Amino acid sequence: MSEGGGDGAEGGGEDRADPNGIADGSSDRETAGASGDPGEGPVPGPSGDAAPPMDRARRALDRLASASATERFLLSFAALVLSIAVGTVLVLAAGRATTCETAAFVLTHPTPFGLPRLFSMGFCFDPVAVFDRLFFGALGDPFKRGWGPLSPFRGGPLNPFREGYELLNPQMAVTLRETTILVFSGLAVAVAFRAGIFNIGTQGQLVLGALGTGLSVLWAAPFVPAGMAGTVVLVTLGLLVGAVVGGLYGAIPGALKAYAEANEVITTIMLNFVATGVAFFLVANYFRNPDSQAVETTPVPDYANVPPLLFEPRDDFSFIALGLGAALVVGVYYLLEQTSFGYDVRTSGLQPDAAEYGGVNAERTVVYSMALSGALGGIGGAIYVLMILGKFQTGVPAYGFDGITVSILAGNNPLGVGFAAFLFGTLKSGSTVVQFATDVPPQLVGVLRGLIILFVAMPEFFRMLARGIGPTADPERRAVAADGSGAVDTGGETDE
Repeated sequence: MSEGGGDGAEGGGEDRADPNGIADGSSDRETAGASGDPGEGPVPGPSGDAAPPMDRARRALDRLASASATERFLLSFAALVLSIAVGTVLVLAAGRATTCETAAFVLTHPTPFGLPRLFSMGFCFDPVAVFDRLFFGALGDPFKRGWGPLSPFRGGPLNPFREGYELLNPQMAVTLRETTILVFSGLAVAVAFRAGIFNIGTQGQLVLGALGTGLSVLWAAPFVPAGMAGTVVLVTLGLLVGAVVGGLYGAIPGALKAYAEANEVITTIMLNFVATGVAFFLVANYFRNPDSQAVETTPVPDYANVPPLLFEPRDDFSFIALGLGAALVVGVYYLLEQTSFGYDVRTSGLQPDAAEYGGVNAERTVVYSMALSGALGGIGGAIYVLMILGKFQTGVPAYGFDGITVSILAGNNPLGVGFAAFLFGTLKSGSTVVQFATDVPPQLVGVLRGLIILFVAMPEFFRMLARGIGPTADPERRAVAADGSGAVDTGGETDE
């Protein structure tokens, strides 16, 4: 039976057969091609024309969405290598445009067999030294000068580490310190993003969580004895208060989105300014340290800080705080993947209408997700006060905004947040080393750091777009399975 399905002459009620009894399916193929069956791609013409660019882009995005963990790691690693190559060109171009007495890097060619040198070009900046300081400087300069992977094969030393190198060095403490705070802010953003909510307000939640921690610990310190018992009580109190304050502040834009349909991007951005202004007003007028010119509170007692472990107190880092961050990474992953609340969060993020049809309370899930996100940000603020500063001070670094980048680098996967935070912390720590160890201007260092983050984040960013988080997704192609197994096919390729 042909596609026409009619009894008339033009309907093609019967298939025409040739004298050999073979059905002529040309009309069927023409009709199927004209109907644009979504199950089949366009058939190349006789000239071998490729599919339209939009179809190729859609298939590439779908392929990226279904990439395995190994493929995603290789994509990120390739993006990192490419960013270093592009950054090398930028460093050389900037070094060529700068005036200096002695060239830091000379570009030339080998001269075997006594061949004359045809050209030699000097540059004021050495890209090898820049990236060496950016990555390895953040670890405390572990390798011997001039050592490379091929050094043992050229008669060099087999041991790559320089003499006297200690893994637990002050620069490593800076790297791990940045990593610890970014773990909390990255988790906060990832939880909201998994629920389909763009929480840009982690910075405000972190600031108020830090303020609440500092004030509560100062209030409770006179009632708690000094010593290990006092440390446990005050640190626990500070973390709980930071989580509660951050969670309550995060629930505000969640409630506005759930019950007033307010755009969470606008509300969270504006609440960042509100949090910063409120914190400044309260500290400047009511809780200011009278012995300081800065807008800050009185320092908390020494026994109220997170105790340093393996590092010196002056390094402002504790493995206890990093261990708490690692525990929350595992805990949040289990919460999202193995619990009914996590199922509600994930399904609401994938397809809100189907989730609500399946019995999920969409409004409550939005509020709870934002409260959890804010609580994680508030804990990050508590760690900032109790591990780094020992007091609250206005002008908190933009850890909340950096958490957005960390979450995107991790693909909104809690298990990936730790690795993304370590990469971001390494770049932040290494940037200071580059500025002190080389003549490269800080503006160029910032460009290199942003370039690396941009290149590494782009594969995951496009993957999120393909999976239905971004504006290029087609919600009609995805639906939520009733058993919580994820997305099911509704016509076309599967989401998983």
